[in-house]
Amino acid sequence: MRIYSAIQIGDYHQNNCEDHLYIGEYGKNKILCAVMDGCTTALESHFASTLVGKILKKICIEKGYKEFIEQNNLQFNIEEDLKSILKDLLNELKIVKNSLMLDSKELLTTLIIMLIDKNNEQGIVLAIGDGFVNINGKITEFEQDNKPDYLGFHLSEDFETFYNSQKQKIEFNKIIDLSISTDGIFTFEKLVSNKFKEEINIIEFLTTEKTNCEKNEMLNLKLKILENEFGLKPTDDFSIIRIME
Repeated sequence: MRIYSAIQIGDYHQNNCEDHLYIGEYGKNKILCAVMDGCTTALESHFASTLVGKILKKICIEKGYKEFIEQNNLQFNIEEDLKSILKDLLNELKIVKNSLMLDSKELLTTLIIMLIDKNNEQGIVLAIGDGFVNINGKITEFEQDNKPDYLGFHLSEDFETFYNSQKQKIEFNKIIDLSISTDGIFTFEKLVSNKFKEEINIIEFLTTEKTNCEKNEMLNLKLKILENEFGLKPTDDFSIIRIME
C-alpha cells in the first residue's frame, strides 16, 4: 500500500494556504487520513484547518501510547474508531477555544476524514462540509451550494446528536485506489493561453491515472505536469491524499 499527498495554494490566494492535510498511524493497524479547508471569509482561516490537523496528530500519538501501555487486543469496528476520533477532536477544539478565548469564526474548517484498517482492508470516509472522494473508481462529490458545513458550528452540540446527523459517510471493504480531496480539485483553470496541450480530465489524472506511481512525489509531479504541459493551476487552495494497493 502506497500513500501519496500534495497541497497547493490557490492562484487566487495571496497570503496563506487555507487547506491542510494529515496522514498518521492510528494504533497498530489503522491509517488516518484527513484533508481540511478553512473558510475564506472567516478569521485567519488557515489557523482552523492547521489546528485540526495538529489535534488529529495528537489523537494518533495518544492512541499509540495507549495501545503500548495497555497491551490488550480489544478491537473496535472501523466506525466505532472513527466516532471516537471525531469525539476527541471536538472535545480538543472546545478546550482550545476556551483556553485561547477564540471566536467561533476562528474555527471554521471543513473536514474529510478517512480511516483504514490495513489488515482487513475495511475503511470509512466521513465528510463534514464539501469536497471530493474517489473510492476504487466510484466518485462522490460533496457539494453544499458554496455554504459548507464547518466543524466550528458544532462545538456546543450534543455529540451523539451531531454524529447521528452525519449523512456524508461512505464505508468500503477493499483498497484498490482511494482519494480524498478538498473542493480545490474542481477549480483548475488555464491561467495562461500559450502553446499548451488542449484537453485533460483533471480528476481522472489526479485520482485514477498512474503516471509516476513508483515515486513518492507522484501527486506533486502530476501538479507540475498540469501546470507546465497544460497551463492548469487550481484557483482555490487544493489538498489531496491518494492511497493505492
